[in-house]
Amino acid sequence: MSHAPRLTALDALHRSLGATMTDFAGWDMPLRYGSERDEHNAVRTKAGLFDLSHMGEITVTGPQAAGLLDYALVGNIGSVAVGRARYTMICQQDGGIVDDLIVYRLGETEYMVVANAGNAQIVLDSLTERAVGFDAEVRDDRDAYALIAVQGPQSPGILKSLTDADLDGLKYYAGLPGTVAGVPALIARTGYTGEDGFELFVEPQHAEKLWQALTEAGAPVGLIPCGLSCRDTLRLEAGMPLYGHELTTALTPFDAGLGRVVKFEKAGDFVGRDALSAAAERAETNPPRKLVGLIAEGRRVPRAGMNVVADGQVIGEVTSGAPSPTLGKPIAIAYVDAAHAAPGTPGVGIDIRGTHEPYEVVALPFYKRQK
Repeated sequence: MSHAPRLTALDALHRSLGATMTDFAGWDMPLRYGSERDEHNAVRTKAGLFDLSHMGEITVTGPQAAGLLDYALVGNIGSVAVGRARYTMICQQDGGIVDDLIVYRLGETEYMVVANAGNAQIVLDSLTERAVGFDAEVRDDRDAYALIAVQGPQSPGILKSLTDADLDGLKYYAGLPGTVAGVPALIARTGYTGEDGFELFVEPQHAEKLWQALTEAGAPVGLIPCGLSCRDTLRLEAGMPLYGHELTTALTPFDAGLGRVVKFEKAGDFVGRDALSAAAERAETNPPRKLVGLIAEGRRVPRAGMNVVADGQVIGEVTSGAPSPTLGKPIAIAYVDAAHAAPGTPGVGIDIRGTHEPYEVVALPFYKRQK
C-alpha cells in the first residue's frame, strides 16, 4: 500500500520558493530550487541552506545509555565527551552495514543518534531490540526536530551574526546548545558537503523563522537555498559514502575501507564483533575491492551499477557517478579490485552502454577544502 510522503515543517516555504520536489525515503523533499550547478558552487564558494528534516533522530537516555550504544554500535561511544559527536555504524550480526550514523553526546546519560532517512525505522527497531537488559530508553524523536544546515565558507560568519554561542570554540564533530535568531537550537559543526558548516536541530514550529533569518543574514554574502541534488554532488566530490551506494548490508565496514570505525578495543561484546573480527583478518590477507575515485577523460556521465573494466575484464562496479561542477568533468566512486586501485593505474575504463570510456583512477576525495 502506498503512503502519502511525509512533509517537513518547511514544506510550504520550499513550494513558495519554486522548489522542484521529489519523494526521498518517504519524504517530500526539495531536489533543487533553480540550477543544481549554481547551488553546488554556492556551497563551495559562499554558502548554501539545506532542509534536512528527513534525517532520523533517535534519543537514547538512562544510566546505561553508553553501555547500550557500545553494545549496539561498532564505535566506542562511551568514550565520547559531552558536547562531542562521533561518526559510527550499526551492523548486523554478520557484520553487514545497517546504516552509518552520527552520535551526539548531549549529556552525561543522554545521546542523540542521527540515522539516514531511509534507514531510520530499521535503526530505531534495532536499537530498541538491542536495548533489552540495559537500563536505558530508546525514543523516536523524528517528529521532535527540524534540521536546517548552513554549509560553505561563509557559514561561520552568517551564523555568528545570529547567535552569541561560542562558534570559534566549537570544533568539527561537536555540538552545543544555543540560541540562533531567538530560536533554541542544538548547534552542531557537522555536514556532508566537504565544507565547513553547521547543522541546526530545532523544534519544527521554529523552523520557518530560523530559515528566514538565515536567508536574510546570508543574502549579502551569496547564500542560497539548496536541494538534495547538489548535496549529492558535493558529498561525491568530498568522497563521502552514501548508504545504499557505497554502504550496504552486503558489505562490512572493512569491505568499505572504513574499518577504522570498528573499535575492537572497547570493553564487552558488541553486535557483529566476531564477524567483523573475521572480516578484519580477511582484509589483511586478501584485500577486498577498494573504493577509489574515477575521473572521466570524456564527457559521458557514469551511473551507479555500471561496470569498471580493464583489459576487457570487469574489475569493479560504480557506486555513485555524476558530473562534477568543481572539476568540470564527470566523476565516479567505484569499488575496484585491489590490483587496479592504485592512483594512475593505466587502462581503466567504465562500460557506459557498451562503450569502454577511459577513466583516470585517483585517490579519494576528489576535492578537499583549503583549511
